[in-house]
Amino acid sequence: MEQKTLFENWGKKLINLKEASIWASNYLNRKVTISNISYLIQYGRLKKYGSNGNPLVDIEELKNYYDSFSKEKNWQKILGEDINWHLSFAQYTEAERTKHVHRLHPYKGKFIPQLVEYFLDSHTDEFKKEVYFHKGDIVLDPFCGSGTTLVQANELGMHAIGIDISFFNTLISNVKVEKHNLILIEDTIRELNSRLKEFQKTKNNILFEEHLLSELTKFNNKYFPSPEYKRKVANGTIKENEYAKDKEKEFLTIYNELVQKYQIKIKQDKNETFLDKWFLDPVRKEIDFLSQEIKKINNIDVKNVLTIILSRTARSCRATTHSDLATLKEPVTTTYYCKKHGKICKPIFSIKKWWDFYTRDTLTRLKEFDKLRTNTFQICLTGDSRTIDIYEEIKKANPEFGELLLRQKIKGIFSSPPYVGLIDYHEQHAYAYEIFGFERNDELEIGPLSKGQGEEQRNSYIKGVAEVLINCKKYLQDDYDVFLVANDKFNLYPKIAELAGMKIVKEFKRPVLCRVEKDRETPYSESIFHLKEG
Repeated sequence: MEQKTLFENWGKKLINLKEASIWASNYLNRKVTISNISYLIQYGRLKKYGSNGNPLVDIEELKNYYDSFSKEKNWQKILGEDINWHLSFAQYTEAERTKHVHRLHPYKGKFIPQLVEYFLDSHTDEFKKEVYFHKGDIVLDPFCGSGTTLVQANELGMHAIGIDISFFNTLISNVKVEKHNLILIEDTIRELNSRLKEFQKTKNNILFEEHLLSELTKFNNKYFPSPEYKRKVANGTIKENEYAKDKEKEFLTIYNELVQKYQIKIKQDKNETFLDKWFLDPVRKEIDFLSQEIKKINNIDVKNVLTIILSRTARSCRATTHSDLATLKEPVTTTYYCKKHGKICKPIFSIKKWWDFYTRDTLTRLKEFDKLRTNTFQICLTGDSRTIDIYEEIKKANPEFGELLLRQKIKGIFSSPPYVGLIDYHEQHAYAYEIFGFERNDELEIGPLSKGQGEEQRNSYIKGVAEVLINCKKYLQDDYDVFLVANDKFNLYPKIAELAGMKIVKEFKRPVLCRVEKDRETPYSESIFHLKEG
């Protein structure tokens, strides 16, 4: 149906959310859900008509909104006509991009599973003209990160080996792909919850936080009603900074009175380590309690799963604003005006809410993946991909698979090396390393943020990635395929390929739309380099 005809056939200016999602899906030629439309209303992008029980939107406003954010043609003008818009994966919802175990733990710099699927699966299109991998093949990811390649290889019936210098990255990856005794994990969680509840009874922070939330709800409903407040900010009726500063100060009086009433100790005695600085005292005590309980568990698999859950919980309970959770700035010890949510928010005083949520969520995701998993083998090894003896390490972990590896060899690589000077991979999980006492190997990271992006660092990066490829090439089949995801703004990969004795046979360019950074509208692309023997 032509868009104009579709638009005229509605016969009314105001439509409900289901109708809006159908219209928008047709107009944009991609799936737009009712939740997507609700989001636009909630955050003041669209005005809400009708009632709370039956919200309506103006179709002209909806059309104007989407027209103003039409990206493809604008992005192609800036990034080039060779951008492969199929690789934007714009049609996938956030839930689909973080399906099942892919969201077991936050991780900076991971690619979305659909990108891995595109190159590993058996489809072809106008850009991908041949099939590179087949069921039963062995895939290697020498920069394994959080294990996206391993998980997708499993779904597609392929074996996979990952390598990562970070012990915690290895732990995340292996928890995702291993088969777990979920009944035993559930039983252990119930035991831990019972002990945590008894521990919390000796503290006042739960009661304090419940009272604080009640006062915040009343205050925010009065002074920051949604979505009216955000619309007034958007149209200039309210000067956000002045208004917010005044109300923030007003609520601080209520906050301080509650702190005194419940005798809550806010700051820790020390300010030396990450855990000292970024967690309020009540939260730190609960984290320390649970970590000690987890360390007592004898079953290694159960212990590893619970370690991931507690780490994920701790990350969400850091004393920071909601908008600064990914890039910490300064610790927050009082209530504050939150620009992200357009109201007064608070730091975390107890892990209870997030621990409860993540224990349930983790079990759900593990069960979902169990329904999809194939009878294949995946493992992530902790080590330096420049020097590790893959065969020897695999033989130690699984002798039977070691024999298959020796006989069959690895078909190819799908990986995303670190982007030079962008992320410190150990530091992003500093809280986990401190909580559990894991050994760090920061000095072996390739291209860390701490060393910058200068010429010396770029040359070191070229050498490091090339050495990884040279070492891994020993375990590859003769007619291998290597795919490396990179934003190569310094044009380093031609030299990397040359040093590794490889050649770039094709470059796939994709627009990156689903980014966690605040600036999501600036055109940004990355390349997937296809390398073969030089």
